[in-house]
Amino acid sequence: MTNNHVVAGTSSSSYYEVTEATAIKVTLYNDETVYDAKIIGKDNQTDLAVIKIEKEGLTKAELGDSDGVRVGEFAMAVGCPLGLNTTVTSGIVSAINREITTSDGQTYVAIQTDAAINSGNSGGALVNSKGEVIGINTLKLSGTGVEGVGFAIPINSTTGIVSQLIESGKVLRPYIGIEGIKVDEELAKQYKLVEGVYISKVENFSAAQKAGLQARRCYYRGRRQKGNIS
Repeated sequence: MTNNHVVAGTSSSSYYEVTEATAIKVTLYNDETVYDAKIIGKDNQTDLAVIKIEKEGLTKAELGDSDGVRVGEFAMAVGCPLGLNTTVTSGIVSAINREITTSDGQTYVAIQTDAAINSGNSGGALVNSKGEVIGINTLKLSGTGVEGVGFAIPINSTTGIVSQLIESGKVLRPYIGIEGIKVDEELAKQYKLVEGVYISKVENFSAAQKAGLQARRCYYRGRRQKGNIS
């Protein structure tokens, strides 16, 4: 398990800077072999990815319970910051359920830690005092005067995503297939409409079309548009 932006992303923000990967190489602790990795699945929205190497006899990491993490607990970040292999840094859990939005528009609910996280830590494990993985190191704040503000995706929120990536190579999400305009109470009274969503377009072959939803002509805000209240 790693970050999508590590293996497949192109980004430049105050959180991380990466370029498109042309190959994925994996090295293991106390093993001089460099392994070629294959991407099993990746998801830009959650910034998670699953990769695979051909190697037997590996010891799996034990996953902790990120829902039980408390502020002030020990935290250790594992990774390869600035190309320094098998580096660990320690600190504490600074905050939980911290909502972070990157300059790319992605929003994450993360564990905040003051354990040093730098370029190359992304995709590495954040572990507790038992050595259990409680998060995936993903972001850090950078800039003049900024120190010790890093973020990890809670491990409990990754398990369902990772299972889907392994099974289908992507994350399956609900999709309705309409374009619409929200009609609130004020607009409904003004134009004598029903509160809800004004359907202006139904996409072909979508779930909405299969369910029989249709766009109809009516007057809204002084203009005739295709739409319907659902």
